[in-house]
Amino acid sequence: MNKHPTISRSTLHESTRHDSGPKHVSGSAEYIDDMIEPAGTMHAYLALSTKPHAEIVAIDYAAVKAAPGVIGVLTAEDIPGENDVSPSHKHDEPIFAAGKVHFWGQPLFAVIAETRDQARRAAHLAKVEYKDLPFALDVRAAQAAGGQLVTEPLKLERGDVAAGFEKSPRRVKGSVTIGGQDHFYLEGQIAMAVPGEDEDVTVFSSTQHPSEVQLMVAHVLNIQQHAVTVNVRRMGGGFGGKETQGNLFAAVAAVAAKKWNRACKIRPDRDGDMTATGKRHDFVVDYDVGYDETGKIRAVNAVYGARAGFSSDLSGPVTDRALFHADNAYWYPAVRVRSEPLYTNTVSNTAFRGFGGPQGMMAAERWIEDIAYDLGCDPLDIRKANFYGTDSENVTPYHQVVEDNIVHRVVDELEQSSDYQARRKAILEYNAGSAILKKGIALTPVKFGISFTATWYNQAGALVHVYKDGSIHLSHGGTEMGQGLYIKVAQVLADAFCVGLDAIKIMATSTGKVPNTSATAASSGSDLNGMAAWDAARQIKARLVTHAAKLYQCDEAAVEFVPGGIQAGEQFVEFAELIASAYLNRVQLSAAGFYQTPKIHWDRATGRGHPFYYFAYGASVSEVTIDTLTGEYVVDRVDILHDVGRSLNPAIDIGQVEGGFVQGMGWLTTEELVWDDKGQLRTKAPSTYKIPVASDVPPIFNVRLAEWSVNKEPTIGRSKAVGEPPFMLAMSVVEALSMAVASVADYKIAPRLDTPVTPERVLMGCERLKREARG
Repeated sequence: MNKHPTISRSTLHESTRHDSGPKHVSGSAEYIDDMIEPAGTMHAYLALSTKPHAEIVAIDYAAVKAAPGVIGVLTAEDIPGENDVSPSHKHDEPIFAAGKVHFWGQPLFAVIAETRDQARRAAHLAKVEYKDLPFALDVRAAQAAGGQLVTEPLKLERGDVAAGFEKSPRRVKGSVTIGGQDHFYLEGQIAMAVPGEDEDVTVFSSTQHPSEVQLMVAHVLNIQQHAVTVNVRRMGGGFGGKETQGNLFAAVAAVAAKKWNRACKIRPDRDGDMTATGKRHDFVVDYDVGYDETGKIRAVNAVYGARAGFSSDLSGPVTDRALFHADNAYWYPAVRVRSEPLYTNTVSNTAFRGFGGPQGMMAAERWIEDIAYDLGCDPLDIRKANFYGTDSENVTPYHQVVEDNIVHRVVDELEQSSDYQARRKAILEYNAGSAILKKGIALTPVKFGISFTATWYNQAGALVHVYKDGSIHLSHGGTEMGQGLYIKVAQVLADAFCVGLDAIKIMATSTGKVPNTSATAASSGSDLNGMAAWDAARQIKARLVTHAAKLYQCDEAAVEFVPGGIQAGEQFVEFAELIASAYLNRVQLSAAGFYQTPKIHWDRATGRGHPFYYFAYGASVSEVTIDTLTGEYVVDRVDILHDVGRSLNPAIDIGQVEGGFVQGMGWLTTEELVWDDKGQLRTKAPSTYKIPVASDVPPIFNVRLAEWSVNKEPTIGRSKAVGEPPFMLAMSVVEALSMAVASVADYKIAPRLDTPVTPERVLMGCERLKREARG
């Protein structure tokens, strides 16, 4: 009997370092701007409008064309196909403005030059004559101007709302403004296009959605998709900002490359990137909530107005998802919520981590807070009183039954492990004796639905080759933006074949290998691509089992994959030996895997369905200290318990939870987008737009995964998504700041802080509550 040798156990469900980690810290990871440029590469630069809404009377390009190094100018007239990169296919997002500009920073044309510096300098030389038009910059201005929408609104309704209000002995009405956010990816937008023979063009794009870039480039060039190949090895961050926003840059590079038959690269400056690309939608939510003396909610009616920008982009699905998360973890017996994706003369807003869900949840936490301060309760008590049930009171506003509710256990465990009750009592005592410094503490839950609400995006493909020496080539449709997707899918494949990770070669994502891919978004990257890779391995393994049974003269049932190879009856065969023999016996060693998420469906017209495969849960406790004289504050401590099912890679997942929380904290506290009265974005550089830095990370930061959780649905390894849900954990920071501010009025007045809760807003909140307390 030959026994198989001892090799390292499977890395699946084990902490394994990011495949590019050493390259990131050493600077050897290759991004598009690091690639060796083909000889004769041209450089493009965008010229942007300086009006928020105006007719273009005339543009004089003479000085541009005469500038040193300029090869030519691209305008709307130079586009062979359609001058549009609208991801919603509404034909409302031109590459270059034609006849009219709709926001300050809208691309007018592109300069193509021998060097980037020459293109950049020349882009500012055009003389543009405008005729000004009225403009609206924010939600309230858009509503006052008539409330023009960029796409169809959604309404979700369940139960008898009117009757719910009639049965409510108490009622609160209000509004909350929830700010937007710039993605501030470290690698900005960039694309390089290399022309080929006939209609062919290869595009290197920093995009989360290679197949959409492929489609857009094909439409713009008026060619078929098979002539366009899009390659993505890695991105230096995405966060949703590269789901659709890379389309324009790739299209400009491709049009220039084919027009002059030379490679072309485009990379904007940071301020141009921030001015011309979409951001997280900011919302104004008007709400009316009925409840009883115990704090139990009876009815909710709310309108979610969103600054969508000048075109539809993804505002429809983003505002839809805000409504899908208007409940967070709470049961509403009667509910009516409606979206308003409003036209504004600002850049068209787009996807951002959470995709509208965070805004929906923040509104829910606002009325939970209002109820708590009205009743003189700890907001945690109101949260618990309204949690979804497990067997009843478990139907969402979109009529999906919540079948996997673990929010009670997550919150209870975190409440105990963080010593929440004792700390809250100590903070109340501290505040009573401290005139200037005030503290706050809050515990907030998260329930986040996982799946694309556009059902057709819930599919993925993978291509797996096993070579004669036993090495394995892995390609799939997911993109790597630092989140660890590549290493997770490699772990899945290594586990499936019972080989070490060193046997797996992770290949760049390419539309030439895996077609019709979905965006790496909606927290679905590991779910979809992991299962597709597993399916490809399953096909190859089935062929190998048949081959081994025949070769080693045993039943197929007696062939088992074990660490390092197979056990065929009494015979152990190393993996490389098995593959070599399979090749000689003409066994196919390649497979295209495929996966489609089961059980999901959604009817937008009726507002009913089962849009989410499952829910991810989490909770966080944040403690803060504010200075009531200046508004300055610090986040002293954060405790998190988060549910990722059975983690595929705990180290990667904890990193995602930590990073998501800090990014969410930035959105809710320091990252403020400001447009001036002329319509220009003024916070367009790190000097004026403040993302969190290392010193903003809480000095006490306790993060744990709910290791007991196992996904009830048959996902890859019974894991759960981790990309977006942790982002909303940062809501506890806002609620803790609210408690600290409320202490200046003895917790008798709801603080109602809009976000971002900057030091200015903390100070103004303290002053307002002091005035109201004095009467």
